[in-house]
Amino acid sequence: MTKVLVATEKPFAPAAVGQIKQIVEDAGFEFAILEKYTDKSELLEVVKDVDALIIRSDKATKEVILAAPKLKIIVRAGAGYDNIDLEAATAQQVVAMNTPGQNSNAVAELVLGMMVFQARNQFNGKSGTELKGKKLGIHAYGNVGRYVAQIAKGFGMEVFAFDPFVKDELIEADGVQVFHTAEELYSNCQYISLHIPANEKTKKSINYDLLNRMPFGATLVNTARKEVIDEEDLLKIFADRSDFMYLSDLVPDCKEEIAMEFEGRFFFTPKKSGAQTTEANINAGVAAAHQIVRFIKDGDSKYKVN
Repeated sequence: MTKVLVATEKPFAPAAVGQIKQIVEDAGFEFAILEKYTDKSELLEVVKDVDALIIRSDKATKEVILAAPKLKIIVRAGAGYDNIDLEAATAQQVVAMNTPGQNSNAVAELVLGMMVFQARNQFNGKSGTELKGKKLGIHAYGNVGRYVAQIAKGFGMEVFAFDPFVKDELIEADGVQVFHTAEELYSNCQYISLHIPANEKTKKSINYDLLNRMPFGATLVNTARKEVIDEEDLLKIFADRSDFMYLSDLVPDCKEEIAMEFEGRFFFTPKKSGAQTTEANINAGVAAAHQIVRFIKDGDSKYKVN
């Protein structure tokens, strides 16, 4: 019998687990779960006899993949998949998938929530500013970027986007104006929302030159990956521009230096929170379960990323 393991150090909501279990068992598969594990050895032990694996932020390393000789598919419940060793998965003929779009609204709401929080001086009682009429640049116009645009337009913001992989007409159809270089986007927008992946081209690509192009009152919002930020340049722009603010769902390595020097000009969630809503939790987990069933039964590899 096909065995499906849900391995989540940070568990799914109980409602999500219940629905995943139902989907798996209705397909005639065996359901297994490992939650809140504290050591990698626990994961290495339980994957020995599984055919399919659902993870969240857990790391499907080469060691984990090699410890699972029956493994056919790994699904990361979420959009990013840099926690899967794709090279090792491919070498072992294991299909890796993500669940794009399932967490998008949750992340987008966090973006605007942090922007409101900072614009109102983190609700410290002092007079703040409004988002209406401000220019927001969306760096990468994927699923999350589209939701950010929709919500921001509801606030009355002017919305712009840069994404060389999305056709202009698709962006413009959403009432969003297109820039064709990152430099143009940053030069014109007081707010920038980052949604780029972390890869060899993008790591440390958000640097001093880009950030210093931003107009007065520059606010960078990062719900993507911390690796895309050049942290040395981040510290430099904080020091050189007293108007610069940084809001992130990913705690930077230089957090202590920022906290000591630039109080009130930053906010970092205590732990990654973009997908931490009941709805997103259920959506991503259920999508992962359905994708596994379709792959095992019908060979459907629509969301394969390796």
